[in-house]
Amino acid sequence: MKKKIFITIFFIFFSTLLINKANSYSSDPKQFIAEVVDEAKKILVETNSQEFKEKKLSEIALKAADIDGIGYYTLGKYRKGMSDGELEEYSALFKKYFLKSFTSRLTDYSDPKIEVTGIDVLNPKYTIVKSLLLATDKKPEVKIDWRVYTKNPDKPLIRDLIVEGLSLARTQKEEFASVIESNNGDVKKLFITLQEFINK
Repeated sequence: MKKKIFITIFFIFFSTLLINKANSYSSDPKQFIAEVVDEAKKILVETNSQEFKEKKLSEIALKAADIDGIGYYTLGKYRKGMSDGELEEYSALFKKYFLKSFTSRLTDYSDPKIEVTGIDVLNPKYTIVKSLLLATDKKPEVKIDWRVYTKNPDKPLIRDLIVEGLSLARTQKEEFASVIESNNGDVKKLFITLQEFINK
C-alpha cells in the first residue's frame, strides 16, 4: 500500500516538473526572447485559425510579459491619485486591453522571421535584447529591441518593445495621458476608452 502511494506521489511530482518546465522560459534574457519568438512563430502559421492564434498568443503574453508593470507605467503621474479600487479596476481593464492589442497586432503575420542579434545589460534590473524582423518582398527590415525586466533573475519578463527607436510603452503612456488630460483629469474616462476597445 505504501509502495503504491509512493509511486503515485512520484508520478504526480514528476508530471508537475514536466508541466512547469514546459511552461517556463530560460532565465538568460537573450535565450528567453529567442524562446518566446520561436513559440510565437509556431502559432503564427497560416493553417492555424484566428481564434487559435489569439488564444495561444494571449497565453504567451501572460507568461512572458509583465502586464501589471506595463499597466502601472502607462498610468504615469495619475497612478498616485487613484484609489485602491480604481487601481484594481484599471489593472483588470488594462490586462484585457493589452492582450487584445497584442494579439491583434501579431495575427496578421503568418511566418515572421525574427533574428535575435545581441544584448545590452543596462543594470541588474534591465537588459535590452536586440533583434531584427527580417525583410520580405512586401515589408522592410524592422529593428526591434526588447526591454527585459530582470529584477528576479530566474524569471525575466518583457516590459517594453522598442520598434525602430519608438517605445511602445511610452507611446501608450502618452496616449493614456492625452485621454485623461482632455477630460479634465478624470481617469474614469480612460476606463471607458479601454472598455470600448475591448468590446470592439
